[in-house]
Amino acid sequence: MKKNLLASFAILLSSIAISYSQDTVRIKHTNYVTVYSKSLKYPVLVEWWETKAKVACVTPLPRKDQFAPDPLLPFETDLQKGYDQINKQHKLAGTKGVDRGHMCPAASNECEGAKVLTECFYFSNMAPQFHSLNAGNWKSLETLERQLALQNDSVHVWAGSLGELERVGSVSIPKQCWKVVYVSKTKEYLAYIFDNNSNKPDGLNSHKVDVDYLSKLTGYKFN
Repeated sequence: MKKNLLASFAILLSSIAISYSQDTVRIKHTNYVTVYSKSLKYPVLVEWWETKAKVACVTPLPRKDQFAPDPLLPFETDLQKGYDQINKQHKLAGTKGVDRGHMCPAASNECEGAKVLTECFYFSNMAPQFHSLNAGNWKSLETLERQLALQNDSVHVWAGSLGELERVGSVSIPKQCWKVVYVSKTKEYLAYIFDNNSNKPDGLNSHKVDVDYLSKLTGYKFN
């Protein structure tokens, strides 16, 4: 009887943390929720809150770049070899490869302990992004999110990727990456969409769109 109760409890906990549709898997971690596409091998939506407490600690943990499969979806997110294959193919073609691009940023997860920081390096939180985007406009937007959190405390963020620019093995490189930022204090929405390419960064204003446009494009409601 005791074993049956323990088994039932384990199943219940699992169902709370992870739920499935035909292609996507919704997984809840400490600081973010990801909706991961099993066919595309990247998250189509990642949602989290930026707060002053999460980004303003005096001694944030150092970043260690420990990218890893998500233990709640280990097979479908075991992607290091897939990323290596993409970059090997691009190197042979004389073109630039991709980064393991965080949706929920590492710098927003360095104040709450090792477990939280480890979780943000799961591949269920990554999309293949060209370095120019990942280290350019995308990084600038991550910095803006933290600045808004420091000024206004509660900032709700949604991020994701769209389409298939290229497929190498089982991993798709998305055509576009997008983000919506909602500042609770001012009730202001900021929405952006970026082409995933090697173009030089041209500033956030060039990619700002109406939040309703992104809602129609992605099928998600940002509230």
